[in-house]
Amino acid sequence: MQTKLSFANYITEIAGTEDAVELSAILKSFNRISFRKNGFLVREGTVCNHFCYIESGILQHAIMVDGAEKTTYLALRNTVTTSLFSFLHQRLSRKDVKAIVDCVIWTIDLPTFQKLLQENNLFRKFYYQLLERQICLIDDYRIDLLTMTPEERYAKLLANEPNLLQQVPLRYLASFLGISDRHMSRIRSNVK
Repeated sequence: MQTKLSFANYITEIAGTEDAVELSAILKSFNRISFRKNGFLVREGTVCNHFCYIESGILQHAIMVDGAEKTTYLALRNTVTTSLFSFLHQRLSRKDVKAIVDCVIWTIDLPTFQKLLQENNLFRKFYYQLLERQICLIDDYRIDLLTMTPEERYAKLLANEPNLLQQVPLRYLASFLGISDRHMSRIRSNVK
């Protein structure tokens, strides 16, 4: 039950309000599943059928560029993720979303998701606030890529997400920060 409580707390924290009946309906609409490291939520070229809350684990969003895997996002514990365009429009995903460690997630399919958006005020507030937060984070990330040095981006990551260094393999962090593995190693050796 603790895991359902964490999910419930996440929803009410993001939505900024609580309604026990609507919260119960949301929680009942999601299914809890586990999958192993290197398991895929969606593969590039397939349709993403789930929106999910991550109870434990980390999901990597990645694309292939000139034969090299590039991390575009790291979805951590106690967040939600999906290949949003693919999920909402039932189109082929342009990216992979895979577990980089064993994961437990709560999933919802598109018809149930749409029904909640139409009928559940708490879910609608949650989703709106979630989108607003993510847009702000994406905007901040894009500005950082253009205005900060790799060392500054790494320092910001250390300040904002210190546990990430223990949870995420270095190559994924380097790719996410737009830094080569070799440069990332140099940066880390200079930061004590």
